[in-house]
Amino acid sequence: MKKFHYQFRVEWGDTDAAGIVYSPNYYKWMDQATHQVFSTIGYPLSSLIRDEHIGIPMIESNCSFNKPLYFEEDVAIISTVLELHDKVFKIKHEFIRGEDEIAHGIELRALASFAGEKPKAVSIPEDMHELLLR
Repeated sequence: MKKFHYQFRVEWGDTDAAGIVYSPNYYKWMDQATHQVFSTIGYPLSSLIRDEHIGIPMIESNCSFNKPLYFEEDVAIISTVLELHDKVFKIKHEFIRGEDEIAHGIELRALASFAGEKPKAVSIPEDMHELLLR
């Protein structure tokens, strides 16, 4: 399976007063990592939304925490598409600091058209499908 890499540094605004990352930020970073995956394969979400009215809404997500992250630590997220169906995909995100896995999470998302009155799941194009797995 193809692995995608996204790196960032923990900022003060991501932490509580003790400098420990506030847990909802992991979901923000998983979202950013997924957007990075789509940019890496040539489908930046900004273009998909603006030009084609296509997005990748969240259906389900979870995150398990092994160790805390702190202010000014460098973190890598390794993202892997675990499942890819006609309209839905599941992506795993592993938070890595040095050699340690800090946390891991899963997102279940759909490819959806926002052209109508309400979002509607659409088939993932074959070339996008191949690029997510290759």
